[in-house]
Amino acid sequence: MTRASKISLQLIQRCKRNLPTSFLLVALLALTISSPTILAQAGDRATAIALEQQGRTTEAEQAWHSIAISDPSNAEAFAHLGLLASRQQHFDEAIASYNKALNLAPGMPGLQMNLGLVLFKAAQFPAAIKNFSALLKLHPDAATANHLTVLLGMAHYGMGDYLVAIPYLERATANDPQSLTLRLTLAHSCLWSKQYDCVLSVYKQILALNADSAEADMIAGEALDEKGDDAGAIEQFRAAIRVNADEPNAHFGLGYLLWKQQHFDEAAKEFQAELNINPTQSQARAYLADSLVEISQFEKARPDLEQLAASPNAAAMVHRDLGIVYGETGHPEDATKQLQQAILLDPSYVSAHWRLAKIYQATGNKALAKSEFAIVSAIKQQSSRPLSQQLDASPSPHQP
Repeated sequence: MTRASKISLQLIQRCKRNLPTSFLLVALLALTISSPTILAQAGDRATAIALEQQGRTTEAEQAWHSIAISDPSNAEAFAHLGLLASRQQHFDEAIASYNKALNLAPGMPGLQMNLGLVLFKAAQFPAAIKNFSALLKLHPDAATANHLTVLLGMAHYGMGDYLVAIPYLERATANDPQSLTLRLTLAHSCLWSKQYDCVLSVYKQILALNADSAEADMIAGEALDEKGDDAGAIEQFRAAIRVNADEPNAHFGLGYLLWKQQHFDEAAKEFQAELNINPTQSQARAYLADSLVEISQFEKARPDLEQLAASPNAAAMVHRDLGIVYGETGHPEDATKQLQQAILLDPSYVSAHWRLAKIYQATGNKALAKSEFAIVSAIKQQSSRPLSQQLDASPSPHQP
């Protein structure tokens, strides 16, 4: 999972926790008692409700199931079953029960909202959006519209439709100007839809609410990096670390910015600081090893590179760096294998071709060396991509 993907999930979970509890209540239809059978059902209903209120979920479910079996047209029973399943995070069951209730009683108050919320929790965002949009047309009153605006913004955000999410989140923050969560979500939406001036505008609003938000500093840093303001981006990540030295990915982000500028000594310190916080951060480990290779600390880089290269998902940079280490420490055959693997993963990896050419040259294989040098020249002549795209394709600034 990418960092962006993780941040998205954290913000969605945060929004879920902050949803008004009134959204989670099911409005129930009153029953008309007109026969002994219905009187019996009324008694069963009272028992089921009592069990539910006492928190005896399993028994309450059994009671509502019995009512639903005896009267399959009882929408209230299915609505309660949906509520109980939702509370247990059995979302598929909850959705099925709510849909049955809606088919039986489309006008039951609160039911469509509850269905939308379960769809949202289950990350079925397109269906949730359809549900909330229909409710917004039916309930234009300010309070309900404000709640639905938040939900629509978060649902679009959850499905990665950030540009569409922005107008909803802007309205939501206007309606709730003290919500830091909404403004952070808006800032991320602006960032991931490449609206960098929007990011910086929201960042100023966040500072007015919380001058010490490491997360906001990092978002602003990423926006400045995308705008080409390297010094500003670095300062924002340094500010994030001053606010919270243990903020996840703050040291990694600063290290990466320093690494791009080829300040490898400083970058290595930041990557190590990130690993001190989160030893499983594989990207930090890979870039730390690469930084060590750049400053010729080959033996220090080797253990991490060998461990990373053993993974089937190892990046081309890892294999290239391990090839460099083997080549520089007198293991040309191992170096050749690693460099060939790097090229297999990324055929346009100039540095890997160049390093392989040097290995061939050093071992007397002039024909293969000449071939690799020719590939290096061809790639350089054909490459006219922006620097950011080249970094994505060949993620290290090693130059032949």
